[in-house]
Amino acid sequence: MAELMRVDLGEVEYTDAVEAMRGWVTQRQVGTAPDRLFLLTHPPIVTYGRHTALSDLPHDGSLPVIEVDRGGHATYHGPGQLVGYLVINLRDGGPGDVVRWLELALIEALGDLGFAAVRRDTPKGVDSLVGVWTPEHHKIVSIGMRIRGGVTSHGFAINVDSDLGVYERFVACRLDGVTMTSLRKMAEDAGVPVPSMERVRDAVARRLGATVRATSTPSAGMA
Repeated sequence: MAELMRVDLGEVEYTDAVEAMRGWVTQRQVGTAPDRLFLLTHPPIVTYGRHTALSDLPHDGSLPVIEVDRGGHATYHGPGQLVGYLVINLRDGGPGDVVRWLELALIEALGDLGFAAVRRDTPKGVDSLVGVWTPEHHKIVSIGMRIRGGVTSHGFAINVDSDLGVYERFVACRLDGVTMTSLRKMAEDAGVPVPSMERVRDAVARRLGATVRATSTPSAGMA
């Protein structure tokens, strides 16, 4: 992948980010912006793709729910979770290439932070295992992307210090019974310090090749 520009945002409402993302994609398609990695967080929300079964969604009213235009199924976003949106020109690559590249880069980033992680191939007839997992097959990173006009959007979510209790309220990624985890849980189990959100941001950006920071302010980055 070509070098990415890193854009750091704070907490952004999910609907605001999706609206901004449409503009980011258009900018990349017409060549007025480079490949970019947007790093941010969202208030609590469950998002889902159009193939998600309604029975997978939370129905107790405790979490807002919204359908989105990406691949994948029900996913939680909230405080303590690092979200990364990739808006890049695929050039000669395809959907499978970019997802595998992303999985491997995030595995390397977690390794830099001291945590072992793996990717999993999806057997035929089994729901997608795309994402990043612990060696015990607990899920630490969710991935869901869209490609439009040769440009990617959406991306990944890493549970850093997330409330894992929310995953008891819905079926994450269409994988009933999957154990979701976080870097905090992994660190506590290993008896090591929990990495800060800034350390995780830096490790992820470095492994994705996002070495140049945007000079705009976070509000300008939403344009």
